[in-house]
Amino acid sequence: MKVSVFRKEHFNAAHRLHNPEWSDEQNQTVFGKCNNPHFHGHNYELIVKLRGEVDPRTGYVYDMKVLSDLIKEHVLRKLDHKNLNLDTDEFKELNPTAENIAVVVWNILREKIDRKFELTIRLYETERNFVEYDGN
Repeated sequence: MKVSVFRKEHFNAAHRLHNPEWSDEQNQTVFGKCNNPHFHGHNYELIVKLRGEVDPRTGYVYDMKVLSDLIKEHVLRKLDHKNLNLDTDEFKELNPTAENIAVVVWNILREKIDRKFELTIRLYETERNFVEYDGN
């Protein structure tokens, strides 16, 4: 019996979408206002989904307090109230799009969570724009 459990967290971060190999004009054409050289910010909503067997001893798929602590320690501490381009090692050379942020978060948590659990990251950049990554 596989069940999915979800943990929702929130973080704020600034970024600039920019490809240094392109001209200013091409960056502006592709990224528009997200290419602002003075950066811009988002109130991100992060949803971490784990899917696995229910442990008959606890009734849990995964201890949600443990999951919350993992997210806070290894993701939020790195990203919350940061300029992703300037303040994080993960995005020094990687364009901090929502897609890339979701992959980075997945990679961070995948190292901390037993592989017997399926892991999916859903990241809302705005109320209407979100991405999802499950390692595939």
